[in-house]
Amino acid sequence: MAVENKLGLTNNAELAREEERISKKKAILLFENGVLDSLPAGKFETLKEIHKYLLDDIYEFAGKVRTVNMAKGNFRFAPVMYLEAALRNIDDMPQSTFDEIIEKYVEMNIAHPFREGNGRSSRIWLDDILKTEIGKVVDWSAVRLRMLRLKCY
Repeated sequence: MAVENKLGLTNNAELAREEERISKKKAILLFENGVLDSLPAGKFETLKEIHKYLLDDIYEFAGKVRTVNMAKGNFRFAPVMYLEAALRNIDDMPQSTFDEIIEKYVEMNIAHPFREGNGRSSRIWLDDILKTEIGKVVDWSAVRLRMLRLKCY
């Protein structure tokens, strides 16, 4: 059974396809409309806005901190009880070097603040920090290709 959504979809695979299609369109608009230009790089409020922008047409909880504990496989993300504190700590982390930015991104991934769409939103958030702070961006297609090659061996 799929997560409750505004599209009325009950099939997980169908919902995943629609989420990808819609959020990719919205990601393009996010950049074309300059939404990130007025938001502070590396702050959780910015990540919330990205998440809401990408997924508001799909989920009621878009841009809202999750209220349930979550795990993927044997890994448990930050418990709801500590999530707000973790997000404040992440906001305060330095982000002036590549290593600091990546550490901040990893901590946000561990926090996993949303029920769905964390990866998609946080990659845009990471790119915004890298671009703003050190003038770099990630070629995610190259990363994905590298990951696929690693899985083949």
